[in-house]
Amino acid sequence: MKSTRGTRIATNSKRSLCYRHLGEYSDWVKAAGRSRPLVLSRPVSSTPNLDLVRRCLSWEQESETPGDVQLGRHWERDGVLTQEVTWSVGYGPRTHAWVLRPAGISQPLPGVLALHDHGASKFYGKEKIAAGRGSPNAFLKGCYERSYGGRPFANALARAGFAVLVPDVFLWGSRKFTLKTMPEADRQSGRANAAGFGGKGIPPQIALYNATACFHEHTVAKYCQALGTTLAGVIGYEDRVAAQYLLGRDDICNGKLGAVGLSGGGLRAALLQAGCPHIRAAVIVGMMSTYEALFDHQLWLHTWMLYPGPWSLYGDWPDFAGSRAPSPLLVQYDREDPLFPIEGMKAAHRRLTALYRNAGAPKNYRGEFYPGPHKFDLEMQENAFRWLKKQLGEH
Repeated sequence: MKSTRGTRIATNSKRSLCYRHLGEYSDWVKAAGRSRPLVLSRPVSSTPNLDLVRRCLSWEQESETPGDVQLGRHWERDGVLTQEVTWSVGYGPRTHAWVLRPAGISQPLPGVLALHDHGASKFYGKEKIAAGRGSPNAFLKGCYERSYGGRPFANALARAGFAVLVPDVFLWGSRKFTLKTMPEADRQSGRANAAGFGGKGIPPQIALYNATACFHEHTVAKYCQALGTTLAGVIGYEDRVAAQYLLGRDDICNGKLGAVGLSGGGLRAALLQAGCPHIRAAVIVGMMSTYEALFDHQLWLHTWMLYPGPWSLYGDWPDFAGSRAPSPLLVQYDREDPLFPIEGMKAAHRRLTALYRNAGAPKNYRGEFYPGPHKFDLEMQENAFRWLKKQLGEH
């Protein structure tokens, strides 16, 4: 059988579908839809029901108010004033976050949640997109260069005139599991693969942690299933708690919030857009495709966050991201993104266009395609910042 680049190839005279990553189990895809038809390739009919979205995420708590909020140190750097803040979400270690504002401006500003990526690296969270007190180490410099045009984009967003909250979230940074907590099987896999997560100037303990955490995510996802929830649901909830904190600050104007992130951060922006009514504008960067287009591509590589429970029985991933239409949404696509085939990005763009057209607000969705690999570079950042300012208003 000769392989092709597409997601599907014919294997016999009946033109049955064959997926390279499923082989003789390719008919499993069709069987999955016999009792309850899947929505793969189903035409867009209407905006998904938000109650259904929340039920699929399966993680609700009595309150989304952050507990025991404590303010910490503050510092000024390159025109940005940063303040530490911590709170409790009701379980696990305290969440650590930074609030960034342009220095010298005291009046209330539009608020934006800047959301760190997944990046197959969980040792750090907020530090991957925001500058701390000291000089960044080799690992963080690599994050900036590889994904963000050489700069921590949250600081640039603050300089553009926003009050920016950068929180850690479940599994990352201050919210990460310790190595000693992880099962020995995960730690063994991490030790065997740590070399691939290292590099010049990167401390071995960071490489070891990030390698181990990749395997540990599967363990956490199984716990989520056993607890009747989803990884997307837990992370979406924690980001909604962060949104409540930002909304409650007296230096936020208009009662409007935005959200922006690349990759896993874009996924978190989609979860916030779907689940938090206070998000009035969201920017999803490098995290958009139809599910079917991922078959035979990178379906296996993506985080469990991309597959929230039984959602695929009711909608595709772009349907989830657009479930609050006509709430303004900007999606930025990287044409040569190795994580998403261009066919899947274009199909997602068509679905989102249809969703917003059906919601009576076609101009509230904007899709932008950029050359290059998986990234949120300077041009993309500046365009996103201008779009957010237009949606949230000037200070």
